[in-house]
Amino acid sequence: MKVGLFIPCYIDQFYPQVGIATLELLEKLGCRVEYPLGQTCCGQPMANTGCEQDAAAAYRHFAGLFKGFDFIVSPSGSCAYHVRKHYDILEQTEAVKKVRANTLELCEFLHDVLQTSSFDSHFPYRVGLHHSCHGLRGLRLGSGSERVLEHSSKPETLLRQVKGIELVELSRPDECCGFGGTFSIHQPAISESMGKSRIADHESKGVEVLTAVDMSCLMHLEGIIRRQQKKIKVKHIAEILNGTKL
Repeated sequence: MKVGLFIPCYIDQFYPQVGIATLELLEKLGCRVEYPLGQTCCGQPMANTGCEQDAAAAYRHFAGLFKGFDFIVSPSGSCAYHVRKHYDILEQTEAVKKVRANTLELCEFLHDVLQTSSFDSHFPYRVGLHHSCHGLRGLRLGSGSERVLEHSSKPETLLRQVKGIELVELSRPDECCGFGGTFSIHQPAISESMGKSRIADHESKGVEVLTAVDMSCLMHLEGIIRRQQKKIKVKHIAEILNGTKL
């Protein structure tokens, strides 16, 4: 299985350890992983600000670069969702359709494709899982409290396979953190208030480490945690599944 690793811009620039953990995890699980050096942004920020036609060049570049892989895996629900759902403005060649269908968020790939049942990792901490909006309601990584369904969560299922971990049940497990990309720029007061509310929920449950499938959400929450001088640590789910220490 030939896997193309797509690392989002903010991980590349600010959280390279998440990209490294993703690569190491996939290789431990037997995947043949390549990181195309020519990759750039998937175009999501530009499209989200109303400039989708201008982002089309980035879309075409992404599709051309990754068309030769069986799967494209990314440690980002929002980026994976954007490729799958918003690359519909491109001419729908067989190559483009393949790239769209086979671009998966990391937990999707581990759960649905590799069907991983155990990890050689140990993480003895109380962990709170934040469900990002794109992952939960876009990619359907979980059931969502607004849907009358039996509870399910692919990230939660994977985390429970880590030795020593204690997953904490939150009061409001799937509320938005308030980041929302450019929403946090245009509505900073509301964004900050939402983030503080999510952190308070985790803190009230004695969470030691806050995790998620999207580093963008974690970046927003981590900023608030640092400014408030909280003791909660932040780790991307790839780092926990890979056995990264605090």
